[in-house]
Amino acid sequence: MTTQALFSGLVYDETGVLVGTTIIGDEAHYVIDDAGFKRHISSEMVDRQVLGFFLQQLAENRDLAVEQALQFMGKDDLMTKAAIDASLRNIDMDQIMAQGIPAQARDMLGMMGFRITINFHGDVVSIEQPQVPDEG
Repeated sequence: MTTQALFSGLVYDETGVLVGTTIIGDEAHYVIDDAGFKRHISSEMVDRQVLGFFLQQLAENRDLAVEQALQFMGKDDLMTKAAIDASLRNIDMDQIMAQGIPAQARDMLGMMGFRITINFHGDVVSIEQPQVPDEG
């Protein structure tokens, strides 16, 4: 059970309407307006689907992620590379769910065009992410 919707402000319904959030008891929910009927969907259910997608992408592109992190840090030594690689291998979804995502990071994702579309059942229909321009 999560107390915050990780992707608040980035989740839309299938008609393109931004989905609201609310807290019921101690649990965060996304709220979809279905012709006046408010459908409450556990944010944990949606957020785990999105995080699962991110973690899968990270696993498939780990070498590139390590390389980019080293460039960003301005380092190129073996120990830093090993530390970054180990950190990426040990990412814990439950820890991310508990800590949340900083509001500034969410805002930045939104400005770059990141969008999550869900249906009335809480299934992620699509994830739109910013595209990196091809080199050359």
